[in-house]
Amino acid sequence: MGSTGGCAPLGQFPFYIEFLKTAERFAPWVRACPLTYRSPNAPQPIDVLGTLFLSILSGHRRYAHITTIRTDGVNPALLGMSKVCSEDAVRRALGTLDEAASTQGLQTHLLRCYEPLLAEPWILDVGLTVKPLYGHQEGAEVGYNPHKPGRPSHTYFIGNLRLALDVEVRPGKQTAAAHTRPGLWQFLWRFPRSARPAFLRGDCFFGTDHLMRKAETENVPYLFKLKQTPSG
Repeated sequence: MGSTGGCAPLGQFPFYIEFLKTAERFAPWVRACPLTYRSPNAPQPIDVLGTLFLSILSGHRRYAHITTIRTDGVNPALLGMSKVCSEDAVRRALGTLDEAASTQGLQTHLLRCYEPLLAEPWILDVGLTVKPLYGHQEGAEVGYNPHKPGRPSHTYFIGNLRLALDVEVRPGKQTAAAHTRPGLWQFLWRFPRSARPAFLRGDCFFGTDHLMRKAETENVPYLFKLKQTPSG
């Protein structure tokens, strides 16, 4: 791993790209992306998505960091790209994508990656992580901590493996379990009955009457911590 937390561009990248080709992961993802252009001067979708892909794997966190990979003459060609796009081209492309269609496409390809693991009994860990945001970033609403506006991520993991299956990002005020419930059940309904988890697991944040009743209705076992309240 590189110092930025991503892959080393001249080390692991070629091997990882070879894996993506062998496993047929990258090309189907590009073909299914709802990114289209009408202008003959517009970049190709594979160039936009490949640029974003290489930037994220390099550990970049901002669009401006894309500039550092524009001199890479090896990895883009291995992915089948004709060029590395500018940060402005990537930003504009993401702004034109339909959120619902893009989310569904990403979830479909994520499921292809981890679906074979679900043949064995597994535990679904549900949790909440609040990422502090500063300035005027999207979703930076004041939540439970008035000094640090944030944006919560409702996450779904395979227990023990700590493999993230999906993340649902919401505005800063939507940290309650009530905001997790709709996404949680939509996530579970993607799986056939045979691939569903052995049980749900979460802390006292999820140990609510509404969530437990819904789990019982769906015939999904659960293990939640309960808040300790003083006896009346």
